[in-house]
Amino acid sequence: MKINSRIYIAGHLGLAGSAIYRALKKIGYDNLITRPHSELELLDSNEVRRFFSETKPEFVFLAAAKVGGIHANSTYPANFIRENLIVQTNVIHEAWRHDVKKLVFLGSSCIYPKHCPQPMKEEYLLSGELEPTNEAYALAKIAGIKTCQSYNQQYGTNFISVMPTNLYGPNDNFHPEDSHVLPALIRKFYKAKLANEDVVNIWGSGNPRREFLHSDDLAEAILCLIENYNDSEIINVGCGKDQTIRELAQTLKEVSGFSGRLLFDNSYPDGTPQKVLDTSKISALGWKPKIPLKTGLEIVYKWYSSKQDE
Repeated sequence: MKINSRIYIAGHLGLAGSAIYRALKKIGYDNLITRPHSELELLDSNEVRRFFSETKPEFVFLAAAKVGGIHANSTYPANFIRENLIVQTNVIHEAWRHDVKKLVFLGSSCIYPKHCPQPMKEEYLLSGELEPTNEAYALAKIAGIKTCQSYNQQYGTNFISVMPTNLYGPNDNFHPEDSHVLPALIRKFYKAKLANEDVVNIWGSGNPRREFLHSDDLAEAILCLIENYNDSEIINVGCGKDQTIRELAQTLKEVSGFSGRLLFDNSYPDGTPQKVLDTSKISALGWKPKIPLKTGLEIVYKWYSSKQDE
């Protein structure tokens, strides 16, 4: 990938896409192609085809997706499976039609079975039943992986599939009901601190274990993979360390300065008991994360607070 290569970032305003955009800009790539949703509807195959014909990207980062936490996935499964299937199919197909040199498809660690051995290795994909609360989203992502692999097999394309762990960072979705656990907690602690509340209510038991990676670390990993990885098989990106949701909440309590109590509500589902990725493959390529969790949380909490003050 040359400094003046035509590079399309699908989903450049989102959590992962914006991090990829920042990382490329920082290095000096000056021919980045982006379109907000208002200018390009990725659900429309004709619009996507016209866009590829006009811009002729050489490299594509497919970070556009409909994402959400347990509540959103459980409430809108039809939206999650339909929209993700259509968007990724449209972009991948046009990338093939327009001779894109390399495409990076972003999946998710939720593709692995609910009771998967830990840490989760790439070969565990499709070895057991999925977590019911995000099955629709996971199936769409698995279909995206298989689409990339099928195009590689049939047409000789170079489409790779990257499986990030739970991400956090600037431009995340902080919706009170539809967001993932970490941004939802950041919002709750910020609101509680602002209102001098005594209690922060947290969905679930607090016992599930999760791994978290800053989106800027993911972007660095993807830049490593765009240069050094050309295999059809999926590759994990994570930090290899997990903690309970209870421990995460306690860290955020310290970061935010909230002095009240934490109340865990067992009437809400926990989801998968544990999710931590085996990162042996990408570690062998020389990549490792740089941002410790507490440092990353301090950065993101400060960013979120500044946005609320604007």
